[in-house]
Amino acid sequence: MTINDRVISKVWIAKLYGKNASELTQKTIDLLMPVKNIIHTITGDNGKEFADHHTISKELAIDFYFARPYHSWERGTNENTNGLICQYLPKGSSFENITNQDIMRVQNILNNRPRKKLNFLTSNEFFYLNLSKQKVAFVT
Repeated sequence: MTINDRVISKVWIAKLYGKNASELTQKTIDLLMPVKNIIHTITGDNGKEFADHHTISKELAIDFYFARPYHSWERGTNENTNGLICQYLPKGSSFENITNQDIMRVQNILNNRPRKKLNFLTSNEFFYLNLSKQKVAFVT
């Protein structure tokens, strides 16, 4: 599962053990709960794993939208991010042997990659610099 912010290019990655809607719902809530005050919307694809999207929307207090079927460009940032992930976890690889540590390594690489659109700051740098201006409290 990949979640990314199209403004700052920050990515959250988690390993799912199937296309189970309840697992995706819980992982999404767990990953985004600490930053729910700065998220405005989520756009998902039309897969069955998003069947419980109303729970995500309710728990995070955000709007949930869907891309139109076969309109992957409506989620262009996510598609690009998935392509970047394939540099480290090639498409077609078995995810049985990929650990959560492997996934976190890829996530950290991508979030610490300088971005031209962020004036060559990394996503993490931009996120933390701008977070301090918004006065949002995090609970860990």
